[in-house]
Amino acid sequence: MSKFDADELEDKPLDPAMENVRRKMVRLQLVSGGIMLVMFMAVLAAIVYKVTRTDGKPESTLSAGLPVPSDAPLTGAVTLPDGFVVSSVSQSGGQILFYGVLADGARKAILFDIAAGRIVADIDVNGR
Repeated sequence: MSKFDADELEDKPLDPAMENVRRKMVRLQLVSGGIMLVMFMAVLAAIVYKVTRTDGKPESTLSAGLPVPSDAPLTGAVTLPDGFVVSSVSQSGGQILFYGVLADGARKAILFDIAAGRIVADIDVNGR
């Protein structure tokens, strides 16, 4: 094997031109590393945002605070007026709207609240 001289093992000072090039390379490496760190943090922030973001939809279809049992559906009964013919039904949160016509031709909208278990509004609809 060859033996190295002590002079070869010591770092000799670089000439000024090479020292400037070395400093520029170190500065470039630090800037590149900083940019990569910022981009990595941006990607992590985007992942955390996507994971923790909600779609604005309620967890349950009944937002009235009713617990939804896992073994059976909720049951209930609504007593509508005699002769009431349902034209359409609409549901929002914990309320159901029945729209229809009575036997005498009067139009009505009846609002049933599931949480309360009763009719909360009986609205006569007049007009054209």
